[in-house]
Parts: sequence; structure tokens; C-alpha cells
Amino acid sequence: MAMHGVPDLDAMELLAAAVRLGSISAAARECGVAQQSASARLRGIERTVGMELLRRTPRGVSPTPEGEIVSSWAEQVLAGAERFRAGVETLRDERRRELSVAASQTVAAHMVPMWLVALRERQVLAGRAPTSVHLMTANSAEVAELVRSGPADLGFIESSSLPDGLAHTTVGVDPLVLVVAPDHDWATKDEVHPDEAALTPLVVREAGSGTRRTWEDAVRERLGHGSADPAAVLPTSAAVRAAVAGGLAPAVLSRLAVADDIRLGRLVEVPLAGPPIARPITALWRGGARDLGATSRELVEVAVAASA
Repeated sequence: MAMHGVPDLDAMELLAAAVRLGSISAAARECGVAQQSASARLRGIERTVGMELLRRTPRGVSPTPEGEIVSSWAEQVLAGAERFRAGVETLRDERRRELSVAASQTVAAHMVPMWLVALRERQVLAGRAPTSVHLMTANSAEVAELVRSGPADLGFIESSSLPDGLAHTTVGVDPLVLVVAPDHDWATKDEVHPDEAALTPLVVREAGSGTRRTWEDAVRERLGHGSADPAAVLPTSAAVRAAVAGGLAPAVLSRLAVADDIRLGRLVEVPLAGPPIARPITALWRGGARDLGATSRELVEVAVAASA
């Protein structure tokens, strides 16, 4: 409590998110706190102001009339706090510091370079010194740990499973495609059923790869069973593509990662029956929504604009 009778900013952020999302658990995820802690903080706000602000039901929460008003005031306070934070960062010349970014392999190879060019152009046009960006490449699980433990200010992953304890926002989507060698039996098929692909040993990335996790999650969700044991487990997308082109086995990979190989005839895309499989491209950072630094926010905005 910074002032008597006034909730702290984190509590106001939780209240505003709970009213907007209609769920304490969703608000807790957005703000990067445990649901139990979020519930306790929201009860604390109600004790502080001496009013019931949220109606709690098995389906979620809805604001009381007083809650609507208090939540609106909280949004105004949070907006003011954000202006204060951004102003202080500008005075400290935070925008000139080096930004450490960790990205999973597909994002690092096919998306981040374009984002950095757009970020530099944006900063130069605004009359600011371009940010020096240090890029680290890892799989999705390793990226989350680099952000959580501190070496990375910002992370980008392509995975259907999001890590606990980190704030996040979706910046785009990445479709996955089934690819085979040109002489593979499937190369001339109009489509392959996902069940046939799931029961076929594929060339895959290591455990922790967002590509592999998304495919395995889609198989379990759509078919109700796991996928076959891999034909081979390789550490990079390039190695997987080479193994597929050599005839070892099919693979499911990012369309961005295989676009050149398909165009040059080294690989053939085989349509999968049913809805397309795509994974979100997600930005990760420590803390809550208000803890995203000015330079990190600028890069996230560039990434969103590039995916639009």
C-alpha cells in the first residue's frame, strides 16, 4: 500500500484484467501470478475499499456496479503509471541500451531478421539511436528458461504450450506442413490423413522443440492417441530437412522453414486432411504486462505489425 486506502498497482492490474476477461484464472495468467495469489489480492482490494467488486460464480466473475466504476478508475491509474514508466525510461535513455532476445530456431531464422530491420528503420525515422540487439537461439523450452533466469530480456517461441510464470502475448501464427522427399510414396498423393501421418515414424526435432510439441499436441487433441516413435531425432530444422530430402522419413515442419526447399524441388509438401495445424508465435518476458520494457515493447509491436 503506497497510500492509505489505495490498492497497489499489481492489485489494480489484476482487478482490471478480471473484469475484462471475466475470469480470475485468466487474469492470473495474464498478470503472471498464481490463481490462489490472484484471488487473495482481489479479496484484499475489496477489503481495502470496503465494497464487493466482483460476483464470483462457477462460470467466472462479473463486476458489481461498484466494481465497474472502481475497475474503470484502476484502468486510468494504470494508464498514468505506464506514462510515468515510459517517461522515466526515456529520461534514462533506456531505448539506447542493448536488448537481449532469445528466439526459437524458426523464429530466429525466418522472422527476427525482418523484425530487426523494421525496428531499426522505425527508430531512425523517430530520430533515435538504433538499439543494439543480441540474439540467442534455442528451442522453445530453452528460450523460456533464458527469459526466466535473466540472460534474455525478451523471448519468442513457436509452441502450442506456454511456460508458467512468464508474461506473454501472441504476435502471429506459424502454419505447419507435412513434407517428404520427391520420390516418397506420399509425394503424389492429393492428401494424407493425420492418422496415417501420426502412425508413421517421422524425423523430428529434440524434446522441447515447439514444432515437435505442436504436432504431438495436435495428434492427441484430434485423434485421441499419441504419435509413432520417431524415425530420427535431430537437433536443428536444417538437419531434419536434409534427412527428409535424403529419403529417411517424412517430417512436419514450419512452412517458413521449408519454403525454399519446396520451391527448389528438394522437398514436396503433402496436404494434411482436416483443419490446418498452426502454432502461435508468442513473446515472453518476466513479470506482468507493465514490466515489458520500452524497447522490448517496440520490438513486439514490430513483430505484430509484420504478421498482420
